Amino acid sequence: MSQPELPNSTAEVEVERPVLVEEEEAAKQGKGTWKHAAFHMATTIATPAAYAPLPFALAFLGWPLGVSSLVAATLATWYSSFLIASLWNWDGKKHVTYRDLAHSIFGFWGYWSVAFFQQVASVGNNIAIHIAAGSSLKAVYKYYDKDGGLTLQHFIIFFGAFELLLSQLPDIHSLRWVNALCTFSTIGFAGTTIGVTIYNGKKIDRKSVSYRLDGSSSSKAFRAFNALGAIAFSFGDAMLPEIQNTVREPAKKNMYKGVSAAYAVIVLSYWQLAFTGYWAFGSQVQPYILSSLTVPQWTIVMANLFAVIQISGCFQIYCRPTYAYFDERLLSRKTTNHFTSRNNLIRLVFTSMYMVLITLIAAAMPFFGDFVSICGAIGFTPLDFVFPALAYLKARRRPQNTKIYLSLLLLNFAMVAWFSSVAVLGCIGAVKFIVEDVKTYKFFHDM
Repeated sequence: MSQPELPNSTAEVEVERPVLVEEEEAAKQGKGTWKHAAFHMATTIATPAAYAPLPFALAFLGWPLGVSSLVAATLATWYSSFLIASLWNWDGKKHVTYRDLAHSIFGFWGYWSVAFFQQVASVGNNIAIHIAAGSSLKAVYKYYDKDGGLTLQHFIIFFGAFELLLSQLPDIHSLRWVNALCTFSTIGFAGTTIGVTIYNGKKIDRKSVSYRLDGSSSSKAFRAFNALGAIAFSFGDAMLPEIQNTVREPAKKNMYKGVSAAYAVIVLSYWQLAFTGYWAFGSQVQPYILSSLTVPQWTIVMANLFAVIQISGCFQIYCRPTYAYFDERLLSRKTTNHFTSRNNLIRLVFTSMYMVLITLIAAAMPFFGDFVSICGAIGFTPLDFVFPALAYLKARRRPQNTKIYLSLLLLNFAMVAWFSSVAVLGCIGAVKFIVEDVKTYKFFHDM
């Protein structure tokens, strides 16, 4: 993969953007290893809330289309992650946020487009995984107290309070040990859930399990659209430049190793859980796979605990674009005791406001599958599939080998065309199901 260089259009025209602190951040040297990068990536992508809906997505697509969509999404996001990592220092400057990288390549509109999609992805993701964490906590509670009076909303609030504490940590690198624990919890969750799913599948009368796609042609289409959005969500990682900024030099080489290690975890967990979940329960599988499991109960409790631990770290990673926006505008760069105390107080205020908003939405509309799909369609698809392909074509040096150039051109434009369609169709499917759920359930429904 050749070294990208500055395109003439960007070199000649300097587009104004807000005065931010990226330049100050760029002066700092990353300290993390490729293992830390792998921990961060595995935490952001391979969260239980991301791959727990995959059997449900396959149930909307069927075996042939479901398997091919899952494999294609894995390969596409792995390739896209390498593209973004290769653009590190592409014009001789460090671009420490996704927004800053977009500005360096596409100018003003690149900056604000990525800022918008990143906020949609991070907020939508945190609503979805907040619901998932609350559901897991409730499942553990019900195991010990079946007649207990606490509802899903109580556990969503408890989880929000815990995340508010973690939100006082200053940056992504300060979460490295939290995310190391989360990565091991991901492996624990995947191993436990896959094993229990196979066990439950063998207990079920296999003749009663159906893989048929029921409903009218239009309902099948909308379900398929919804499933594509869920798969896009499952591979969402809208934070790769921010993660790469925490890595020591050589940042590209370390990031390539970190990406490969993270995707090894993803393949070993995503595919097995998706396939075994759909095999075990067929078209009756629930949006959150743990809700389909029944025995043995102690292993289901263990899987739910793994899920909560992992989600706690993932939630923090996706808070950071929003927190960075406020940090850039509200916090002082001075380091005296007075300004440090003032900054800590301001951070506590705006992180509390953010957490109250996310918790309120999650508690009011706990429709996990719908938020997964709309977040994947609107937030993650543009950032993880469309932008990397376009950015690499614009920023890189054209290879001398014409065949290589034409192959890259064809591959990247095919990705842009296909996943742009996925974004639109996934959004349509998700909106339809949210409207239906709002009509079916009351606000603050105890799911």
